[in-house]
Amino acid sequence: MKFQVACVGVAMVFVQSVIAGFFPQDTDKKEKVADFSLADVKYFHRFTKDDQHEYTPSCQEDLKAWKDMVTIHYYRKAKDGEALAATANAVLENYKANKALVHKTDSVPKTKDQPAEYLIVVIFSRPEFIEVAFARFKMHDGVGTAVIYSHRIYGKKIGSEMSAWLEKNGPDTEKKLMKWDAMPKPPSPK
Repeated sequence: MKFQVACVGVAMVFVQSVIAGFFPQDTDKKEKVADFSLADVKYFHRFTKDDQHEYTPSCQEDLKAWKDMVTIHYYRKAKDGEALAATANAVLENYKANKALVHKTDSVPKTKDQPAEYLIVVIFSRPEFIEVAFARFKMHDGVGTAVIYSHRIYGKKIGSEMSAWLEKNGPDTEKKLMKWDAMPKPPSPK
């Protein structure tokens, strides 16, 4: 009798495993939740150094080969609109010192409720890629911040490809970045 019960038990386990193969499995592996979305693309935290946090889409984990990145940088010494303007100007000068081609600069005037905001769009041409960066400077929770969306195209002699991308996507990217207001919490220190 014990032998029959053991055989029935083994048979039931076998049948259950065969039947389970026909149905979706509930696994313990949960899908990682995005830190935020920008322009209908979900972004995930990849890297932090001091007050700079980098995010890429789910299929772009490799920070040596990303195509789209959002960088959020906190400028903790910028506590008001004047300091934010000085920060944006310093970053613009830094971009120029690093041989960026300035594509556009713009600002949103301050209102009684909101300090001014600043936009810088630059193009970095490097031997292995071309990168366009859209940097929006604004006050967030009393601290100066920059939200920078960057797009890269890899290869040589790709200037016309980046020009076409910028012509097609530049104005829309700028509008979406300037409207975006879903600042994530900074990642916890590890």
